[in-house]
Amino acid sequence: MLLAIDIGNTNIVFGLFAGDELKTHWRIRTERNRTTDEYWVLVNEFLRLNEIGPASIHHIVISCVVPPLIPVFEELSRKYLKSDPLVVGPGIKTGISILYHNPAEVGADRIVNAIAGFEKYGGPLIIVDFGTATTFDAVSEKGEYLGGAIFPGLNISLEALYKSTAKLSPVDIVLPEHVIGKSTKESIQSGTVYGFVGVIESIVSKMQSEIGKPAQVIGTGGVLPVIQKQVKIIKTVDPFLTLEGLRILHYRNRS
Repeated sequence: MLLAIDIGNTNIVFGLFAGDELKTHWRIRTERNRTTDEYWVLVNEFLRLNEIGPASIHHIVISCVVPPLIPVFEELSRKYLKSDPLVVGPGIKTGISILYHNPAEVGADRIVNAIAGFEKYGGPLIIVDFGTATTFDAVSEKGEYLGGAIFPGLNISLEALYKSTAKLSPVDIVLPEHVIGKSTKESIQSGTVYGFVGVIESIVSKMQSEIGKPAQVIGTGGVLPVIQKQVKIIKTVDPFLTLEGLRILHYRNRS
């Protein structure tokens, strides 16, 4: 079996594949100060709950945007799962051309999303990933990674608002019934959610114009369910796009 690990700034998502099939997945909070052994306790518990023995995991692939955690999970892979992991980064076979000025600057998760998106849906393509940051990635008709945009995520925007103002308190991220809020809480929710939706639609529309051809728009990421019904420009939702991309990368680099 293949264990795919997507390490983000807020959460770490694990996916366990048997061949091309995603058998199970789970998510834990990213903690930069956890040790290898502490992370293993969590991983092993999820494996146990799913009645999966560690010995059945023969391959591991890792995408990480939190550099200090790369050696932690490399050690976990070797110490407890007896496997040398494939870590997404310079030198691996991606199968796509990266047209960034400096390809090394592109986050591992963005590359993985582009690979999975083109493999599953073809191109041209725009992928919107709703994570700690909201990333927009454009893929050409030929499968080239063209570049994209990065915008603060919904949670970051809301956190910045109440931390930078004296009288505004934290609120839950929910979709309000009306744009015109009737309380401070409703007003914050309205401004945050509907403002965020407007940004997404504007950026995607401008990217469509620059690509020059109608591009499919794919949405993924943990925050998407909150605003999914409002973002009309996103036609396809693929919650496991990054895990699928890691699986594809594993097979491209297995030889």
